Amino acid sequence: MTEEDGHRDRRNSVSRRTIIQALGVGAVAAGTAPAFAQTSAPPGPPSTVTMPPRDFGPGGAPTTYFTDPDVITVDPAFNQYVQPNSAIMRLWTGGLWVEGPAWSGEGRYLVWSDIPNNRQMRWLEDDGHVSVFRMPSNNSNGNTFDFQGRQLSCEHLARRVVRYEHDGSITVLADSYQGKRLNSPNDVVPHPDGSYWFTDPPYGGQLYEGAPDAAGGPSNQQGRLKSRLGQSVGFGEARRELPTNVYRIDPSGRVDLVIGEDQVPDPNGLCFSPDYKRLYVSSTGKGPGDAGPGGKGEIFAFDIGTDNKATNGKVFSDCMVDGVKCGPDGIRCDVDGNLWSASNAGRAVGYNGVLVFNPDAKLIGRIRLPEVCGNVCFGGPKRNRLFMAGSQSIYAVFVNTQGAAPG
Repeated sequence: MTEEDGHRDRRNSVSRRTIIQALGVGAVAAGTAPAFAQTSAPPGPPSTVTMPPRDFGPGGAPTTYFTDPDVITVDPAFNQYVQPNSAIMRLWTGGLWVEGPAWSGEGRYLVWSDIPNNRQMRWLEDDGHVSVFRMPSNNSNGNTFDFQGRQLSCEHLARRVVRYEHDGSITVLADSYQGKRLNSPNDVVPHPDGSYWFTDPPYGGQLYEGAPDAAGGPSNQQGRLKSRLGQSVGFGEARRELPTNVYRIDPSGRVDLVIGEDQVPDPNGLCFSPDYKRLYVSSTGKGPGDAGPGGKGEIFAFDIGTDNKATNGKVFSDCMVDGVKCGPDGIRCDVDGNLWSASNAGRAVGYNGVLVFNPDAKLIGRIRLPEVCGNVCFGGPKRNRLFMAGSQSIYAVFVNTQGAAPG
């Protein structure tokens, strides 16, 4: 080898190293996969959504060139509800278990519960600012706004449903039934007749989302848990006394039982059809202190008559999609009567998010999120933006329909 040949080899070597560094190890590995198969790092877990995994944050690369790849049409009927050029956006993250999104039409803000952190958060539509709205919130879960624009909240810790009045005062709408304390109200919806309907499962009867029963109660039978630790005076002293039921709060203040535990065990999310002649109720899994088997992750439908009785109850959907159990939670109807349900599929990759059913219970669309979804609501000035409460985050996507009810 001449001296000139040596210089040429060194130049080629430097050139190759420079190219490798510029392209990155991934580019080399991709081009020489067989040679690196035995020495490369093990692959990461599969993406819960698109491949390659997307960045939902404000600094992430664009993903939407016509329709979002994680808004999925199952039946062509769903296409009319998909808004082209609208991307799923993560608006905020940082919660522990995010629930109960609700839209204030007058205030143009979204409020939601961060249950374990004992606070309500607020997102402002004009500039995207997020701040603590109420703290403590008594471990509130479901929220909504009634036809007069007043916020309704279900409080796990206080075992009650409350209304925040326009003057800032708080009205307790329900905290007992026939002299017995409620379990932990979960979700609430208003009716045009001035009544409020709510579910009362037992999920607040645990350390993480409220307080366990006092010693001897169903969720603390041995009394090992100190239910008053970390609580204000008067909290953590109640015991579960009632089955898991669905109730109606009459405008007079009377609380009536409308659906019993024998019909829908562990009722969770609920909503009315646009004409208020049908009530949908999610039945989730067994809760703390349940003596029976608990819910099976189904959505039920009931006819509602002029007498406010719930009749002809039946399973609307078992929420099985491609053989995967997509546990329902919060639900909302659009103006065409389609049901938009939160989906909690746990570790089943790609099935967490939202399921969309037509009024005949046919699955027509899905929205995939990188976290389990606990609840949804329609909002925005035109009520055409779907807000989704993931486990730790809030997501939103514009759709080509509107929510049927306020909040």
